[in-house]
Amino acid sequence: METNRLEKLLEFIKNEPNDEFLKYALATEYLRLNDADKALYYYEDLVTNHPQYSGTYYHLGKLYEALDRKDDAVKTYEKGMEITKAKRDNHAFNELQSVYRELIGWDDDDDY
Repeated sequence: METNRLEKLLEFIKNEPNDEFLKYALATEYLRLNDADKALYYYEDLVTNHPQYSGTYYHLGKLYEALDRKDDAVKTYEKGMEITKAKRDNHAFNELQSVYRELIGWDDDDDY
């Protein structure tokens, strides 16, 4: 069952290789299957080629944290906050700000 979903996504991406939602779905599916390398590939592709796809930043940052790449996580959260703030996506901005502050140990209530 698990590989069936992955196989379908891989088939879809063949037909739509630049579809940001499919890339995001693949990254998420690979992460669910504990394939961090492939998940990282798709998340990093998204932030490089589809930087406005704001949902990526939270998950990529969390993956960096899990891989003990704190500096990359911090940079990812900062870029995500910049993009979500510009888009006025307050929900995504607040989520990113929360994990960012937790990661850097920032407890005060100053805005980003």
